Amino acid sequence: MARTSRSRSRSRSRSRSRRPPSGARRTTLAAAVLLLGGAALVVAGVHSSATEGRGAGRATAGPGATVRQGTVGQGRSGTGPAHGVNGAGQGGNGPVVSDYADITSAEPALPGPPERSGASRGSFTSDCGVNAGGLFNSDNVIVAPGVANGAHHVHDYVGNQGDNAFASDDDLAKASTSCVDRGDKSSYYWPVLRLQNGKRERDAGSPGGGTEGNAGQIVTPKQVTLTFVGNPRGKVTAMPRLLRIITGDAKAVVNGPGNANASWSCTGYEDRQLTDKYPLCPAGSDVVRTFRFQSCWDGRNTDSADHRAHMAFAGPDGACPVGFRAIPQLVQRLVYDVRAPSLRDGGRTVPLFAIDSFPDQLHKPVTDHSDFIDVFDASLMREMVDCINSGRACAPGHGGSGTAAAPTVTPSAASSAPSSPDASPAPSPTVLAGAPVQSQLRSAQGGSAGTGAHVWSSVLGTLLALSGLIMFLRARRLRY
Repeated sequence: MARTSRSRSRSRSRSRSRRPPSGARRTTLAAAVLLLGGAALVVAGVHSSATEGRGAGRATAGPGATVRQGTVGQGRSGTGPAHGVNGAGQGGNGPVVSDYADITSAEPALPGPPERSGASRGSFTSDCGVNAGGLFNSDNVIVAPGVANGAHHVHDYVGNQGDNAFASDDDLAKASTSCVDRGDKSSYYWPVLRLQNGKRERDAGSPGGGTEGNAGQIVTPKQVTLTFVGNPRGKVTAMPRLLRIITGDAKAVVNGPGNANASWSCTGYEDRQLTDKYPLCPAGSDVVRTFRFQSCWDGRNTDSADHRAHMAFAGPDGACPVGFRAIPQLVQRLVYDVRAPSLRDGGRTVPLFAIDSFPDQLHKPVTDHSDFIDVFDASLMREMVDCINSGRACAPGHGGSGTAAAPTVTPSAASSAPSSPDASPAPSPTVLAGAPVQSQLRSAQGGSAGTGAHVWSSVLGTLLALSGLIMFLRARRLRY
C-alpha cells in the first residue's frame, strides 16, 4: 500500500511537471495576439501604399467602381474600348489613371515679372482655324526632314498647308494657308489629342497611328488662339523668316523634364497650370492646353543642331541671355470640349483623353510639345512688331490697322481666379507673356499625409510582430 501511494504521488508530480506554467500560457497567448495584430497592420499598410494615387478626380466616377492599376506602361487591367492589350489606354501603352489630376487641387501660379516703363505691351493675333479640314501627318520637317513618319505620332496642322517631311523652304513659301491673314503662311503643329473610346480612326493601321500605340478618336480643338506678345523689359525685334522653334520635349519621359514646357488647365481656372498631369475639369469647363515659346533669339541662326541652341527663354525678370535679343513670343492656346474621364472604372463610362506620343513615352502629358516655322511675309512681320511695340492689340485680318490699346493686368489680377468656370476668353497679353509654366500641385488624396499613414502602419505592424515573436520565444523558455 505504501509503495502504491508513493507511486501515485510520483505520477501526479510528473504530470504537473509536464504542464507549462500559467505565466508561460499567458505569454504565449499575448505573443499570438501581437503577431496577428502586427501582421494585419503590415498588410493594411502595403495595401494602402499599392492603392495610393488612384483617387484623383474620383468625384467624376460612379460609386462602387474599382480600378486595378499596374506598373508604368501596364496601367489598368481589364477589357473594353478604353483598354489595349496591356490594359493601358486603347493603344496599350497609356494613359493611366495617375496621369490625371483635379485642376482645383493645383496651386495658383505666381505672377509674372513686372513690366518696365519701356515694355512692349501690345499683341498680334493670327487666326488660322482649328484644323477643321483634317490636315494630319506623323512627319516633323524640323527634326527629321526627308524622313516619313519621323515623329512616330500624329500632328495637328494649322497655317501652312504644305508642311510634310519633304517640304523645302520654297515649298512652304508657295503653299496655301488656313490663316485669315494671307501673309501668314507659318506652320503651327502639335500632337493630336485623342479620346480612348475604341473608335478606329483612318490611321488605325498606319505608322504614327494605331500601329505605334496612338489609337482612338482624334478631337478637333474647339478653339485655337495664336497670339504674339512682347517683352516686359523693352521692345522686340522682327523674327527672321523661316525661323524654327520647338517648345517642350516629346521624349521627356526618357530625357527628364528639363525642356518640358507645355501646360494644362481648364477654362475659368487658368491661373492654375499643370505640366505633368492632364486636368480634370469641373462640369461646364473645357480643357485648355497652352504652349509658350522661347522669345529670345541669338540674332544669327534660324535653326541649330539640337533645334534649341539658337533660341532661349527670357529670365525671371524678362531679360534675354547675353547675346540674345527679344522677339515676339508666340503663345498657343488650344481649347477642347472634352469631359473629365471617369477614373474609377478606367474611363469606361467617360473615356480617358491623351496626346499622341512616341511609343515609349506612354502618352504622358509632360511630353507635350509644339513646333513653329515662321513664314510671315516681311510686311506683315513689320506690322506685328509695330503693334506689339506701340502697345496695340491687333486683331486677325486687320494686320497693323488696329488702334485699341492692349489691356494690361497687374500681377495680383493676373493670378486671381476668374469668377465663372464657363467663360473661356483668351487671356490678356500680359497674362500670356508672364504666366509661369510650372505650378505646385496639392494631392487630391492628401498627398504626403496619406503616404505617412500607410508607412507608419507598416512600421507599427512590424514592431508588434517582432514583440510577439520575442514573447513567444520567452514562453518556450518558461515551458522548458
